[in-house]
Amino acid sequence: MFIVCLFIGIAVFGCIYLDVRKKIDLMHKGIMSLFLIVVPHIFLITYFFNQYATQNKISQLWQGVIIFEAIIFISYIWGKINFFPQSKKQIVNHRLRILLGGRRLVFCGLYTVFIQSIICSYVYSSFIQSFEISNKIYIADIIITILFILTLIVNGMLRIICTSRRLNIIKRIIVAWMVFIPILNIFIMIYACNLAKDEYEHECYKINIEKTRVDSEICKTKYPFVLIHGVGFRDFKYINYWGRIPKELIRQGATVYYGNQEAFGTVEYNAKDIKEKILDVVRETGCEKVNIIAHSKGGLDARYMVSELEMGDYVASITMMSSPHNGVKFVDIACHIPDVIYKGIAKAFNKYFKLIGDKNPDFYTATRQFSTHNSKKFNEKVKDVVGVYYQSYATVMRNLFSDYILTIPYILVKLTEGDNDGLVSVDSAKWGEFRGILENKHYRGISHGDIIDLRRDDYKAFDVIEKYVEIASELKEKGY
Repeated sequence: MFIVCLFIGIAVFGCIYLDVRKKIDLMHKGIMSLFLIVVPHIFLITYFFNQYATQNKISQLWQGVIIFEAIIFISYIWGKINFFPQSKKQIVNHRLRILLGGRRLVFCGLYTVFIQSIICSYVYSSFIQSFEISNKIYIADIIITILFILTLIVNGMLRIICTSRRLNIIKRIIVAWMVFIPILNIFIMIYACNLAKDEYEHECYKINIEKTRVDSEICKTKYPFVLIHGVGFRDFKYINYWGRIPKELIRQGATVYYGNQEAFGTVEYNAKDIKEKILDVVRETGCEKVNIIAHSKGGLDARYMVSELEMGDYVASITMMSSPHNGVKFVDIACHIPDVIYKGIAKAFNKYFKLIGDKNPDFYTATRQFSTHNSKKFNEKVKDVVGVYYQSYATVMRNLFSDYILTIPYILVKLTEGDNDGLVSVDSAKWGEFRGILENKHYRGISHGDIIDLRRDDYKAFDVIEKYVEIASELKEKGY
């Protein structure tokens, strides 16, 4: 018996040593598949071993040694899978290491649920009856199996919930609650695991791009950028309207400034603010001109400033993202609201936006400037300036669930104008050189807010931050 114990001990500690030295991998799928089948029943296996040892008159000393060696081996693998479950894939950073580990733990837990359900339902019940095992041992073994599975799944889900950037606060809460609902929780866990996989692949994609751009300053254009926001927002210091976009542009060599115009100022009023900002930038940097990137109403503010305030000599290009050049029929509908009610709503908005920094908010006039009637008059008056490069992009939501904030306007614009981003139709967004519709092949699409990285989300088959890097790079190549 001494020889048997010695052989088992050498095998156990040899495997652990080789695994630590990375000569073998005890986390291999084949080994883990067997481990997850056998180990949950360690209590029952120990019971049968004691029965066998008693019948063959094996001393308690050698029984204890064998059990101790088995516990060492099982504890090592169990500890490793729970603390270091990551696979051999390229690990971009520590956060993704935890995220991928969580994904693997959840899948291990789901696999164990599936395989143990089969064992308990068919094999296990007849096996116990054959050997006349008491119900207490049977119940104890089932409890240990359940705890084993719960440890894997809870550990994995906590890792995903705590480290995934694609799970916003609302999604985290929903996932955390729904994971306790039987059957439905399986789909929730699979959803979370797929989200983790997409996030990992996206991060690897970003890292690979960065490796090709080391010291390239791909966004270092001749003229600095001035980013002009849309209606209802301001350029706050700590809450950036443009999400992660400016930081990436700067990292790739761009110089970035902001329009700092009013949230609900009229086109004419905001154009004056933007003009003063651009003149300040020119004086500060000696750059002669600027490149403008404008979103939504910001595109109208920029066009008016260049044309009507004689700023053509100070602007090299205007890139307009989802700007309503031909108006929004949703606003036409809103304009039919009784004037008394509309002005009451406008008064409330004006009071609020004065509190957050607007000097002269005019909700009533600013919103009505989006009507198709006023847009037609605007386009007849505001002509493009020769020497300024105008380009535009449109975005499209796939369905009314793509962006829950824009569900109602999306439906109204869809019925009256066709494809849209929740506010602005494709036809309305076209101006100057139309560079195309930004969308992806998945159900969500790209909404009016998505194109400025409003939610700081990463979307399947579309990288909003990379799109702005591409725009800046193209402007650089054009000499702007």
